[in-house]
Amino acid sequence: MWILRSPHSGDNTQLRAVAAALGWPVEVKQLTYRWHEGALRLLSLPTRAGVDPARSSPLSPPWPDLVICSGRGAEAVCFWLRRQNPKLRIVFIGSPWSRLDAFDLVITTPQYRLARAPNVLHVALPLHDVTQARIAAEAARWAPRLAHLPRPFTAVLVGGSSGPYVFTPQAAARLGHAVTGLARANGGSLLLTTSARTGEAAAAALSGALGAPHLLHRWQGGSVENPFHAFLGLSDRIVVTADSISMLAEALAAGKPVSLFDIEDGRFAMRAEAEGAIGWRGRTPDATLFRLLINHAPARFSRDLRIVHRQLLASGRASWLGEEPMAPATPTPEDGLELAVTRIRGLFGL
Repeated sequence: MWILRSPHSGDNTQLRAVAAALGWPVEVKQLTYRWHEGALRLLSLPTRAGVDPARSSPLSPPWPDLVICSGRGAEAVCFWLRRQNPKLRIVFIGSPWSRLDAFDLVITTPQYRLARAPNVLHVALPLHDVTQARIAAEAARWAPRLAHLPRPFTAVLVGGSSGPYVFTPQAAARLGHAVTGLARANGGSLLLTTSARTGEAAAAALSGALGAPHLLHRWQGGSVENPFHAFLGLSDRIVVTADSISMLAEALAAGKPVSLFDIEDGRFAMRAEAEGAIGWRGRTPDATLFRLLINHAPARFSRDLRIVHRQLLASGRASWLGEEPMAPATPTPEDGLELAVTRIRGLFGL
């Protein structure tokens, strides 16, 4: 089995979770793409011409029987691998640009709005590697380092700009003031962590707006000391920026009350546009393009995060920060990871 790593950390979390749950021998391939990769992807060509071999893992025999990937740059590579091994099974996580029937299995979530098909597995939330055992172990390891902070703890999981929504330094400061109010109201502390998409300017603005006891972990690629799972285990409630569906899934798996923070405000706010067509004009040119794609392009070219927000709010599993009543802690819903593993094993008659 090969895993083709994605440029996106949330995608790679899902890939690692599936590989671990399968328990099969695995090779992880790191791919770096050339500038023209996007054109090859649009054409759905079976080629590795978009890969920069000098900066990528080797693609050489023995060929795998199974490839699991995420991120649209991997599609052409998967189709090329199938030419090397016609019996290859391809599993894609997310939303591919190629036709769905080009894959043996597509594992997807509601924001991608994919059609129902025999080879498409729809799960409620992204797959993840959060387990009660893992967060308990990490919480025990980190607890002594946080003993100086007053309880209760509020974990704050910070994402960044995503599609039509922009996480500006002003939004980061607004988040900092909001969670400071929570900590002051209950006499507790904040456990905050940024992510790969947060950006230095937003992280600095967030830090400057904090006025309560806290520990702020700034994400760094390849960092070993990441308290993310410890924060999930130690917290009494969790605030998640609503741009990250992956972090929402991980927060909900911890079984704590979860609140969503809207990274936009005014006419751009997620809540203001919860129903129907999203407003076409965005805060930046990129955000405007994403809004036009959501409204007018085929679903596979964009994603609509509001669909997941609506489902979580309607089920009572999450609430918007500042809106009461706060969503109570609820059990994890159906295990999407277990469903995914069952379907993948079924591709081999197991």
